[in-house]
Amino acid sequence: MNPIRFDGRVAVITGAGGGLGRAHALLLAARGATVVVNDLGGSIGGIGGDTAAARQVVAEIEAAGGRALANFDDISKPEGAQRLVDAALQAHGRLDVLINNAGILRDKTLHKLEPADFEAVVRVHLLGSAWCSRAALVPMQAQQYGRIVMTTSAAGLYGNFGQSNYSAAKLGVVGLMNTLKAEGAKYGIRVNTVAPVALTRMTEGLPFARMLGEATPDRVAAGVAWLASEACTESGVILAAGAGYFSTVRIVEGLGVHAPADAVSPEYVAAHWAQIARAEGARPFASAADALVGTFGAPPA
Repeated sequence: MNPIRFDGRVAVITGAGGGLGRAHALLLAARGATVVVNDLGGSIGGIGGDTAAARQVVAEIEAAGGRALANFDDISKPEGAQRLVDAALQAHGRLDVLINNAGILRDKTLHKLEPADFEAVVRVHLLGSAWCSRAALVPMQAQQYGRIVMTTSAAGLYGNFGQSNYSAAKLGVVGLMNTLKAEGAKYGIRVNTVAPVALTRMTEGLPFARMLGEATPDRVAAGVAWLASEACTESGVILAAGAGYFSTVRIVEGLGVHAPADAVSPEYVAAHWAQIARAEGARPFASAADALVGTFGAPPA
């Protein structure tokens, strides 16, 4: 197949000062994109700030012959996300790719977690993805083209002890994707999500980190570059990626049972639970409307 290239494209990548974001930035730049490297340079918990991380990635890109711009706006706030997109437009006149990658961790079991720590994680992962996407959609709609990539996690898809705030935010971006894929379709905007597994600053302290020796960020970036490319016409896909492994993840619904109107009761649910919970024949739905049709049938004409 033809090489995946980004010549003439402008990409904004949040949290690109290190780890996965840096890998995405380096790969897209090597493939011809002009990259806006956004990073606050704070701690894993989102404390403090330092411009050095984003500037270093820009220097790496430029040393390799690419084009890049450092940005330090706080994307967890609507005005920060808007400034980030405006910076890309003012410097380069367009915006083709948005990769929502920025994130922080504040891990504790929910009953020990301070509300401020729950809200901080949701603001960066979920609201940051929403605000950046909201700002990017305007120029993308005007040019009738765009690619948005969200970042979820196995913790969001399946749960992980001590990460209720992170898990909630990471599944939230999947719901955001599912709606934006519909809202962006007529404008040529495709919205997808990556579920990465990689050894980074955010994962090195987790219990399973020792398993991630071959899971380098660049091996995730290959999948992200595909989702961000013009060649990818998919929308609403969750791509699991790590250590050279790629797979799609789907939310599916079983065939279930239909109780007669006069039999609906808790006892009916209990008596038919084995059939209700069967996974055989489970199917994905493209939208909430499709799910209703799949469950109740098409409405009368």
